[in-house]
Amino acid sequence: MTYPIDAVDAVGAVGRLRIMAAGVRGARVVERVLPAPVEEVWALMSDLEGEFGRFQPDMRRVRVLRMTGDRVEALARSKYGLRAHFRGVLRPGWCWLQSRFLIIGMAAAPEPGGGTRVALTGGVRVPGRAAIVPLGTAAELADALNRLEARLGLGETA
Repeated sequence: MTYPIDAVDAVGAVGRLRIMAAGVRGARVVERVLPAPVEEVWALMSDLEGEFGRFQPDMRRVRVLRMTGDRVEALARSKYGLRAHFRGVLRPGWCWLQSRFLIIGMAAAPEPGGGTRVALTGGVRVPGRAAIVPLGTAAELADALNRLEARLGLGETA
């Protein structure tokens, strides 16, 4: 099933990300409005095998193993050599991926008056619990948004 980016549900993709993060102890959500169309922003954000590793500070590469509808399974390698086997959901404007040790959440929605509101959450997961180690997460998420802006040609370097 295909979902329009601006009509995923009544709460919206960014609202849903806030709700999901609120249920994960230590999770932070970083948001920014980018002066670009939501389709352009989400095309870059949702390109897990291409652009995702270029704007996520600690990701080197991601390989999608399987996509069934909006369900995704992927292997990722960090710039530190660590590996993660993610499972989750990827649909227009929304992505939630979890591995044993990591959580990644991304959302994008049209902003009234123009542009795209982007929200990111994630971090190192405490195994077996709904918790993230909060050290440095907000700064890393802000860095990811800076890199995303640059990849879109909105920042100083692309």
